[in-house]
Amino acid sequence: MLSSSKTLTDGKKSRHKNNITDEPLYQLTTLVAGDFSLQEVLDKLAEAAVRIAGVKACSIRLLDDETGELRMRSTYGLSEQYRNKGDVSREDPVIKASFEGEAVVIDDMRGDSRISYHEATNREGLVSQLTVAMQFRGEIVGVLRLYSPKVKRFDESDITLARAVASQCAAAIINAKLYSEAIEREHIAEQMKLAGVVQRRMIPDKAPLVAGLDMSAIYIPCFDVGGDFYDFLKINDYCIAVAIADVIGKGIPAALMMSMFRGAVRAYTEKGKAKKDVAKIISKLNKLACRECRSGEFISLFYAVIDVRDMTITYCNSGHEPAILLREGKVIELERGGLVLGVDCDWQYEIQTVNLVDGDTLLFYTDGLIDAANFSGEFWGRERLLRAIDKCQGGSSAQMIRNILGYRRRFAGLARQFDDTSFVVAKVDRRAEPVFI
Repeated sequence: MLSSSKTLTDGKKSRHKNNITDEPLYQLTTLVAGDFSLQEVLDKLAEAAVRIAGVKACSIRLLDDETGELRMRSTYGLSEQYRNKGDVSREDPVIKASFEGEAVVIDDMRGDSRISYHEATNREGLVSQLTVAMQFRGEIVGVLRLYSPKVKRFDESDITLARAVASQCAAAIINAKLYSEAIEREHIAEQMKLAGVVQRRMIPDKAPLVAGLDMSAIYIPCFDVGGDFYDFLKINDYCIAVAIADVIGKGIPAALMMSMFRGAVRAYTEKGKAKKDVAKIISKLNKLACRECRSGEFISLFYAVIDVRDMTITYCNSGHEPAILLREGKVIELERGGLVLGVDCDWQYEIQTVNLVDGDTLLFYTDGLIDAANFSGEFWGRERLLRAIDKCQGGSSAQMIRNILGYRRRFAGLARQFDDTSFVVAKVDRRAEPVFI
């Protein structure tokens, strides 16, 4: 009779468990599939675990990959004081055992040496504990703990139930993390796009109109933001300064450095003095770069002043790709200058002045132009650029840029590029009066 009675009682208990778990288990499934924030998922999971297991309280600790600690992230049925009692190390014996696949049952926490916070546990009125790891596809994300206020030996059905809940919890947590990361990536991507818009506004969308010069320019960003820039600055009615630079680096840091450096170039290029003060301007920019650049950072710059009355170009090449002076089919490289900016604050840069004649063509560019690669990883290179220039000498400066980029595009195809391209072409045309417009 006693055996039959016990069996009947256990059967009622089993059916009762089944009745109370159906709906919460379904709720767990919706958490796994839904788009929820991580904290929202954790709080709902802790509550659902208590309802499913029929216990007093639940705690969820997540593993911090950097510190190795298990931080309390959500509780249900526990006081704020208990929740904030402290972290638990993964070297804790109960945690280690659960990470190894055990379901750790502590019948009476009050006298068990494995419990780290006896005072907090007694004050909370907790007696029995069941700990299981939350694991998803071999990755342990934390532990789930169930608590009872009475001495209670969690049986196999409790352990099975706890493992099922923990498995659903782990899947829901991973999904919530991925959702949170997706939202963050979307936010960052939007910010990067806005930063790219701001940066491109700093780069002239077209070259200024200067009688005596036919000028065109193009900027092709590789990512939303980058370190390339070019600029044109009016010196007087007959002179224009052209600056083209490449801040070594990618993304936001390079873009911020570019923005700062562009402002400095404009500030140091004083009206009426730039042609005779190129050396002073470069020296100031170099000292600025030495102050602001971190280890491994530097700036390449080609800075030139074109005088359309005297028909000269005064320039300094600071570790940049040499500008090309094309005259009657012959290529003259403008390579005088010195180191990249930001290496040696006392470096003495060499300045050169070259006479211009009617029909000369000047080409300024960043290394992204020649470093374009095809699907085989082969670079377009300077030799191919020179061959393309030889084929594209006729027509306007804008046509020349389009045709040269067309040859590069034929070579690279649809292969993804990893460096920005800045390209400026200036053709000498003496048919008009040299008046700056």
